Amino acid sequence: MTTPSPPGCGSIDADYYLLCDTEAAWGIVLESLAAAGILITIFLICSLFFLICKVQDNSKRHMISVYFFFLLGTLGVFGLTFAFIIKLNDRTRPTRFFLFGVIFALCFSCLLTHACNLNKLVRGRKPFSWRVLLLFIVSFALVQVVISIEYLVTMFVNQREEFLNMSRENTNKDFVMLLIYVLFLMALTFLISMFTFCGSYKSWKRHGAHIFVTVLFSIAIWVTWITMLLKGNTVLEKQIWDDPVVAIALVSNGWIFLIMYIVPEICFLTAPLKLEDYPPENDFCQPKFIKQATGVDNRAYTQDEIVQGMPCFMTSVQFSDRKISVLPFQAIEPQNDFSIPRPKARTSPYHDYTGGKSPM
Repeated sequence: MTTPSPPGCGSIDADYYLLCDTEAAWGIVLESLAAAGILITIFLICSLFFLICKVQDNSKRHMISVYFFFLLGTLGVFGLTFAFIIKLNDRTRPTRFFLFGVIFALCFSCLLTHACNLNKLVRGRKPFSWRVLLLFIVSFALVQVVISIEYLVTMFVNQREEFLNMSRENTNKDFVMLLIYVLFLMALTFLISMFTFCGSYKSWKRHGAHIFVTVLFSIAIWVTWITMLLKGNTVLEKQIWDDPVVAIALVSNGWIFLIMYIVPEICFLTAPLKLEDYPPENDFCQPKFIKQATGVDNRAYTQDEIVQGMPCFMTSVQFSDRKISVLPFQAIEPQNDFSIPRPKARTSPYHDYTGGKSPM
């Protein structure tokens, strides 16, 4: 006799019952939240492309590529939830082992890259270019890709049957062991995000707070689901909770990414450029020397500038092995009359003979 399908499901495979079973409601609830997260993430990706032309700050414009890859990772987090609602089988097992670590490595690589860039901005230094930011993301995420590929290739080539029929305990242990690098990325991002609060330019600290809170909640979620997966479900004798625990962690972490990080970042993306967010490009009151050389500077006019309140346009110029100071520019007030005089009429030589009358 065939097992009757649960209420809400038709004639589908038993591995997909949790997607439609109205009695085991956790599957329907989680897939609804995941589907809503997918729709919102797609909407945010479209909004990101629409707002590119409205970004005034170059430092924020360079972050658009980071936001884009982070949204792709968040989209993958919500999509991977369905692989844990569907029962574990020969198709979902490799998907879980490979994509879980790679997707989260991409997300935390974006957060780590943003935190590194903020550490330069809050201290008044020049930020990274968008090419360097992309290089950081790819470099950080590529490590987890290599780890996952190496594990799957090794297991499929040498221990295929053992891998596909692995016991629950060994499956959970190997699954968590593959995520050690992701845990390292998470801890490193949390640490670097704390240093963003130590700079002088306070406007950038708000972005550091977004990363700090996001990673803090993510750490709490990860500690909870790893503890339940390795220990808690066994102690409570609820082995059937393994997939729901990981699925809940995926949906929760995805919404944390949206609410705590990407939505606030996009809201501040088109904020007007503020000059107080950056150090002054030129400090006219501090002379910059072209070349450092031995010798004594001519400071004879320094006190005169301070007393007269003149602007600091005094600079130092290097000529061969000597360095001289150039006097400050000042307007020259004319003291003499340099106007061209009008020509005067020449006196007639017959003036004395005509009695002052002009000759006919």
